[in-house]
Amino acid sequence: MPFPRDLPLEAVFASIADGLFTVDAEWNVTYFNEAAERITGISQADALGRKCWDVFRSSLCDGQCAVKSCIRKGGRIVNKSIFIVRSDGTTLPISISASPLKNKDGVVVGGVETFRDLTDIHVSRQQAKDIYRFENIVGRSQALDKIFRILPQISQSEATTLLLGQSGTGKELFARAIHSLSARKDGPFVAVNCGALPDTLLESELFGYKAGAFTDARTDKPGRFELADGGTVFLDEIGDMPQNLQVKLLRFLQEKTFEPLGGVTPVRADVRVVAATNRNLEDAVAEGSFRQDLFYRLNVVTLTLPPLTERQEDLPLLIDHFLAEFNALRNKAILGVSEDAMHVLMRHDFPGNVRELENILEYAFILCPDGFIQVEHLPEYLLPKAGRRAGSAGLSGTMDAIKRRAARQAVRRNNGRRMAACRELGITKDTLRRLLAEPGKGE
Repeated sequence: MPFPRDLPLEAVFASIADGLFTVDAEWNVTYFNEAAERITGISQADALGRKCWDVFRSSLCDGQCAVKSCIRKGGRIVNKSIFIVRSDGTTLPISISASPLKNKDGVVVGGVETFRDLTDIHVSRQQAKDIYRFENIVGRSQALDKIFRILPQISQSEATTLLLGQSGTGKELFARAIHSLSARKDGPFVAVNCGALPDTLLESELFGYKAGAFTDARTDKPGRFELADGGTVFLDEIGDMPQNLQVKLLRFLQEKTFEPLGGVTPVRADVRVVAATNRNLEDAVAEGSFRQDLFYRLNVVTLTLPPLTERQEDLPLLIDHFLAEFNALRNKAILGVSEDAMHVLMRHDFPGNVRELENILEYAFILCPDGFIQVEHLPEYLLPKAGRRAGSAGLSGTMDAIKRRAARQAVRRNNGRRMAACRELGITKDTLRRLLAEPGKGE
């Protein structure tokens, strides 16, 4: 059906649900529809003839104006998430689209921007966060739902439990959930990383020692099993435990007793063991590096935690969860992740799983001063090569290296003014000085 020629375009613009305004080449507002009035709280009479930044106070009006970018580059911006300040002072999340306005000769004479209120979407996300939370685990995916349904029964069973999954899938988080859902919830939860300690130190950490057991052992020291009496011990990276300690652990699982280093009297401890590994223990048993009898003793109940690639629908929930934590820690008000940045995250395969997502968001949180996290705030390695910023060498490496790099970038953006960089990053001058002084300047 052809467009009715007798229907004025202004009537069409006035009837659409999205806000719409236009500006001339001098950034004066030339049109402001009814939806724009409703969303911003500013009347058309007050908006017309004023500079757009005086009317449409957004998070991009500090030099990253969407309309200006479209006019200068001749392109379009579609569905960019930002926030505006309404006439009553409240902050409102919106999604904007912008493009240049051209006359009949193709000459750019101004710009047009449409915007949509995202408040309902953000409220729905907040409600979803409350609904899709089990203990401190966030998710609604089918893969997680299967675990959520059986976790209470496993927690109450007192059975030794083995958590399997890739690095970064949140094995300690599930171990803590098992503890808090069990009858031992009022007892201690003690976590030990079996791969992070040397063999001799690991034995003394787990089982303790008696005075005189070795040089400098002047007093008795209780081990983690003794300290966890009445509670739960979480043995992370159990696949890295040396074989001599595997024998001791097997005896404890069978008899609930152990002997400290240098001790001759068995010590009893009422402890439930939850173990975890990212290794294939069956292969380790076949290779001879892990005891078969210990494997069977640990493998009473097994939970395999899904990687993030199998939990794509959980990404928005996890992102909101981490941003809420960072906002509280840093005293910031980051509203969320923009749609284009979300598309980048949704395309990533996350080999580091939830831990990698947390690190990515922590980095973006450092660079984003307020409003929504944009693509330019994400680590470079997430972007296609064609979209990477000039001079990029990638952002692989540890979180410390990423923080140091972010600190140097902030100082450069603020023309060497360190206090301005501190305000942008939300850190103290001592923290900034430490980050700038640490090694890795060539990263």
